[in-house]
Amino acid sequence: MTTQPDTIVLVHGFWVTPRSWEHWITHYESKGYRVLAPGYPGFEVEVEELRANPQIIADLTVPQIIAKLEGVLGELDTKPIIIGHSAGGAFTQVLLDHGFGAAAVALNSAPTEGVRVVPPSQVRSTFPVLKSPGNRKKAVGLDYEQWKYAFTNTFPEEEARATYERYHIPANGGILWGSVLANFQPGPQDIWVDYHNDQRAPLLFVSASEDHIMPPSVQRSNAKHYKSDTVTEVKVYDGYAHLLPAQRGWEAIADEVLEWAIAHAR
Repeated sequence: MTTQPDTIVLVHGFWVTPRSWEHWITHYESKGYRVLAPGYPGFEVEVEELRANPQIIADLTVPQIIAKLEGVLGELDTKPIIIGHSAGGAFTQVLLDHGFGAAAVALNSAPTEGVRVVPPSQVRSTFPVLKSPGNRKKAVGLDYEQWKYAFTNTFPEEEARATYERYHIPANGGILWGSVLANFQPGPQDIWVDYHNDQRAPLLFVSASEDHIMPPSVQRSNAKHYKSDTVTEVKVYDGYAHLLPAQRGWEAIADEVLEWAIAHAR
């Protein structure tokens, strides 16, 4: 007898915190699910504290983030559904490769190692960090116009500004630089997965058609890298931007991806 997952784990990306999942948390809890949205190490504080003390962000490493997430997942009695957004989508893929999760969804996911598609809009979105190697030791924020281009380009102006004020924090420059250099360094790096892992749980890539920072071409390429016998699918939502979890119409997307995950959970 197969037990349907009763827990959902939400993994946030860069430039935001678990607060970015606030609507999805209450939405899924209202359906009877236990919902966990763990932050990265040091992210136990609120957005405002991280803005005031960005060294917490600058000190992060990917192995620390993965270890924190695996610690949360390892304490669960049954395998949950994992939903990751942006960098959290890449971390979700690593977690699946390590044997966690009954099924997973990667929303506007950052790529795992080996995905070399770099659209011009992605270069522009990440340029505030990648314009200087000196940013590898810093936490780098976005101004509002940079945020709007990368995260909320299809949002109404008032809503775009509201999300910037509520969610935005600096991002770790070293990790972003590391993701760029990973494809040019020998051996597996921090965001490496085994694309031939037949034991990996089913994975759905969700792509927003108007996403500037992680466009559909990135999602398609990432999905095509998987050569295992496990289910790997891609779904595109027209008209949405990168910050899809906070954009009008998110409820229908949240329901549809949950339905997919429950149907494919193992």
